[in-house]
Amino acid sequence: MNLPVDFAFGRESTRGISILLKRFQPPFISQGIRTLADYILLNLLFLKRLLFILTLSCWWITSMAQVDSTCKLSLSGEVIDEHDQSSLSYATVYLMEPGKGVVADINGGYQIDNLCPGIYTLVVSHVGCQPDTLQVNMQKNTKLNLFLEHHAEALKQVTIVGEDLEYATNSDQHHVLSLGTLDRYTHRNLGEVLNEIPGVSSLKTGNHIVKPIIQGLFGSRILTVNHGVRMQDMEWGDEHGLMIDINAASSVDLIKGGSALRYGGDAVGGLILVESDPIPRDTLMGRTRIGGSNNGWGGSVTSEVVVSGKTGWYSKLQGTLKRFGDFQAPDYQLTNTGVFDKGASFTVGRYFKRSILEAYYSYFDTEVGILSASHIGNVGDLVDAINSQQPRIVEDFSYQINAPKQEVTHQLARFKIEHQIGAGLLQLQYDFQRNHRFEFDRRVGDDRDKPSIDLELSTHTFSGNLTLNQNGTLPVEAGLMYRYQDNFADPSTGVRRLVPDYEKYEMGVYASSTYQISEKGTIDAGLRYDLVEIDAFKFYRKSRWEERGYQEDFADIIVDELSTQLLTNPNFRYHNLSYTLGLNYQLGLETDLRFNYAFTQRAPNPSELFSDGLHHSAARIELGDLRIQQEQSHKLGLSILGQRKKWGWDITPYLNVVDNFVLLQPSGVEQTIRGAFPVWEYFQTDAVLLGIDGQITAIWNDQWTSNHVGRYTYGQDRTGNRPLINIPAPQVKNSLSFDEPSWKSLEVTLESVLTFKQTRYPDDNFMVFIPVSDSFEELDISTPPDGYHLLNLHANIDLQLAGKSSIQVGFSINNIANTRYRDYLNRLRFFADELGRSFEFSLAFNY
Repeated sequence: MNLPVDFAFGRESTRGISILLKRFQPPFISQGIRTLADYILLNLLFLKRLLFILTLSCWWITSMAQVDSTCKLSLSGEVIDEHDQSSLSYATVYLMEPGKGVVADINGGYQIDNLCPGIYTLVVSHVGCQPDTLQVNMQKNTKLNLFLEHHAEALKQVTIVGEDLEYATNSDQHHVLSLGTLDRYTHRNLGEVLNEIPGVSSLKTGNHIVKPIIQGLFGSRILTVNHGVRMQDMEWGDEHGLMIDINAASSVDLIKGGSALRYGGDAVGGLILVESDPIPRDTLMGRTRIGGSNNGWGGSVTSEVVVSGKTGWYSKLQGTLKRFGDFQAPDYQLTNTGVFDKGASFTVGRYFKRSILEAYYSYFDTEVGILSASHIGNVGDLVDAINSQQPRIVEDFSYQINAPKQEVTHQLARFKIEHQIGAGLLQLQYDFQRNHRFEFDRRVGDDRDKPSIDLELSTHTFSGNLTLNQNGTLPVEAGLMYRYQDNFADPSTGVRRLVPDYEKYEMGVYASSTYQISEKGTIDAGLRYDLVEIDAFKFYRKSRWEERGYQEDFADIIVDELSTQLLTNPNFRYHNLSYTLGLNYQLGLETDLRFNYAFTQRAPNPSELFSDGLHHSAARIELGDLRIQQEQSHKLGLSILGQRKKWGWDITPYLNVVDNFVLLQPSGVEQTIRGAFPVWEYFQTDAVLLGIDGQITAIWNDQWTSNHVGRYTYGQDRTGNRPLINIPAPQVKNSLSFDEPSWKSLEVTLESVLTFKQTRYPDDNFMVFIPVSDSFEELDISTPPDGYHLLNLHANIDLQLAGKSSIQVGFSINNIANTRYRDYLNRLRFFADELGRSFEFSLAFNY
């Protein structure tokens, strides 16, 4: 039997949820709906009808597809360990030409049905094994046993295309990071690793807080899924990094666009999947990675142990510790930029004959210093910082992390059950997350050690997925999701709360399918509906309420009126519909064309709606808008992939038309008791983003390979007829690699990174009054810095130790020329240069 994925609720499950929810009855906003259970049941009734119609339509298409009588061949067999002839449970078997794959059952058995006569390229892989590729000539039903060589040292493997079929469609633009790349970045973070993927850049706050930008989009428009759980880590903040320990991952897969509907329909920009490989039976393996750098004089150590028995029980324990002091620019120390990370994860589960039961828990804690020079007292300090070539505060190296700083803790727990049902798989999952964020400003007196922001976000999610007819001509995947979220903003900070207390309710249902139209082509389609409701309690100053003109539109949400403030209860409900349609067609044995259209709707996040006050770590006043509506995105993506004997390419043009696009842009200056600060406001416009990502790889001979990557994104405000803010500048990466397997698998790569100056940007500069000089000066917060060119070098070798143990040794030099530069997408570019030259090393022990 084969193991696909997913689940959909039935009548009994709905009744069970009703009984469960009736045990608590929180207040809800809709009149006539007295309990949350009533609300859920009313919406589930609609969602169940929608799911029934979708499923009925899919089965009708399936019945019509049966007229094709030629594509009825079957390929089956068993995946076996070449050394001890044992079965390799849950190996992946994938046929390249039709884009069809399966996961073997617990006994290593696999079967792929409905194949047309012809020659296929088969790829088989398994955790701890080297993937194998072979040709299969299908002229009749064929039984083929597949043998793999099992290596204990290969605890983690590179994810191949077929393994992400559970989440992505065949027409998706997706990329997978290799094991070697993850090893190189063991002492860094996930945001930096993703820069290795064509079309991905970063929005940074300093050098450690990094948010990925995918084809011009970031923040809430990008979903991050960590071990099967959609992350809820206050991703709406520009200076909120990804709360994931990269060392707990076996693979990182990035899907561009909104076509992966399983985890949400609001992935306007894309989806990041962080996963661990399945654990094989009867295994005892371990891995330790150590990395470090002279820039910051620190490093990290991470270790994991995997234990599994013949009875089906398995477990994995992993831990990480990372510490760096102040980092160094080419000419000066970056004071108060240290970082201290602690992470741990634990997995325990059991394989049954037709089921898997698993529990997973992770803990990640980070303390990050914010550059001392970026802490401004007023707008005059900002003008001085922009005009200066060196930070106002430069001190000797230290590991001490002082205010301003962030302290964030994220906990994640997941329980899942998978049960094989014929040719399908039923999956049930509950997950819980708690994200606790402290942001510290420089304060004096009794408030010296008190945070300026204290937010605690708790999230509960129930989900079920069902995959039917996985190996047929028309596999169907469907599922349901319910999520409850509670945000608490602690008022004891003594500072006006930037984001208020709120409760958020989400329900979603989706269905998707793939149909093979010929032996060369497949089409896929998906549909998702989400209901999002936000119930908040927020205080507004009367002056702000009147300034924003809320009295006319939102007078009915006022709950209480105090001397200078109004207590309000904003309630918003959003109906989001998302759908996708794609084509994967082989133009020849060496060229593959992928086309995808995705329509997505995204509800505004709490920051866009409710922000109101001084954001201390950003040194600016941020204002949300209660009038913000849903974003609507129409995206067209095309990928042309080719592979010749000596070279290959991947060219990806895209067009994304977004209505009601939400922007955060500067609008002026506001005086506070601490001084004058820039004001940044959220507003909406219609926008268009178009661009192209490209990659070409050339194999010159057995030792020499070159890789060439480029990106360009054009972002335009269609309403205001001006460029969009924070669009990545054009970039070209070229690398030359030397590889000699007979020399301890030596590999040396020299990389050139050329980033051009961003010449398309909105002019949001304005004049400000400087009391010291009693004059007006221009505050230039718009003009991008100059372009720059960097050279990097990386080398690694593999050393075989006693038995099956091994060690991989890596060495890197980043910014070889110690180039001084500033990046347009670094929010601290006004205050300091980027990092200077660094010498880095990595060690990976497999045992």
